[in-house]
Amino acid sequence: MTSFILNIDVPDVEAGVAFYTSAFGLRIGRRFDPGFVELLGAETRIYLLEKAPRTCIAPDSGDARHYDRHWSPIHPDFVVEDIEAATEKVLRAGATQEGPTCAAPYGQLAMFADPFGHGFCLIEFNALRYDALITSQGYRSG
Repeated sequence: MTSFILNIDVPDVEAGVAFYTSAFGLRIGRRFDPGFVELLGAETRIYLLEKAPRTCIAPDSGDARHYDRHWSPIHPDFVVEDIEAATEKVLRAGATQEGPTCAAPYGQLAMFADPFGHGFCLIEFNALRYDALITSQGYRSG
């Protein structure tokens, strides 16, 4: 069986802890060292890894780490029960909303960036959840 964890690089782990605990109600699990913290309270474990700006991303990569807003095709979606209340909470914690909350066949969707440039979404599902996409587009499983 494959398991899933989420590692999030941040330039300052304490600022990361402050944002993610305030925005999503997560709590500190373990502190592995001053720059490596486990956050609990989601359906998967989230780890904040302190990585300085302009450090090498990978040994064979010429790319350097940066924390201004950057796009990635992989980003976390946080499922919430009340998107308006959750939006207020993440904004108070320091997120930036990227466009208005919008309706989708599966519910409401809002897009954000955390204070470290990482994108994330809030989703308030309706009763059909993603099955609404199957119904609305005629797709079937199998």
